[in-house]
Amino acid sequence: MKKSFVAFWRRNLALCNLGIATNLEYRFNFIVDAFVQPILTVGIEVLLWLAIFKTAESAQIGGFGKESYLAYAVWAPFLGRIAISWMYESMMVEEVGSGSINTILSRPLSFYEYYLSQMMGYKLVTTVFSLLVPVAASIYFKLPVFYDRLPAALLLVIYYLFLVHTMSFIISTLGFFLTRVRSFTLVKNLTLWLLSGELVPIDLMPLAMQKFFLMLPFSSGVYIPLAYITGRSDSSMLFQGFQNVTISLAIAGVFSYFFWKRGLHEYTGTGA
Repeated sequence: MKKSFVAFWRRNLALCNLGIATNLEYRFNFIVDAFVQPILTVGIEVLLWLAIFKTAESAQIGGFGKESYLAYAVWAPFLGRIAISWMYESMMVEEVGSGSINTILSRPLSFYEYYLSQMMGYKLVTTVFSLLVPVAASIYFKLPVFYDRLPAALLLVIYYLFLVHTMSFIISTLGFFLTRVRSFTLVKNLTLWLLSGELVPIDLMPLAMQKFFLMLPFSSGVYIPLAYITGRSDSSMLFQGFQNVTISLAIAGVFSYFFWKRGLHEYTGTGA
């Protein structure tokens, strides 16, 4: 038992290091991904909300002032970038579609585990560096951010990332049955962009939509952790986010297991 756990830990740590090394290999791409893109995104969001409040008749919108929305504009893109996995999802889809998944199936590790560990390594290194952008902007604009709440909020986002990866795994298994599944990735990412609260703060939506969105696990990717660190909500909503993700992860796990087993049966049955 102990030996298998040690082997599991070493294997996944090696894959994590592989994900870090792969992304640091092309330094220009890493700089763009970790710094340039976050700075441009935050700049556009901040300018947008400054323009909205400049033309607004009231000093508050939906019960919150300009500083609160600037904090949302600064942190939402940062959290949203952590909570997506389109790059590794594309790799997984390509592996299944091209048949190169054979090289992974012959190894003593799972397809799910192989890409999860690499993705976590990639997220770790980019998050550490890109975190400087929202922190610097929050200090410059003197935004209402509770930094002591940041570790718990990031923990929820990372936990939510397991759900996102499981969804990506399910989409990749569809490649066993369908010839083109990349459109599912686009639809999924656009849907999560809305449901997570990155596009529009959930508390600006009608009350019925707010309740519906908060019942779903996807608000745990951006809105709930962001509301927690900016003082829009308390720890009870954060706990609710962990609950929603846990339930959804269990359901998604059942579906992923079913599609994987059926997919492998179809795959080996055709002699691929």
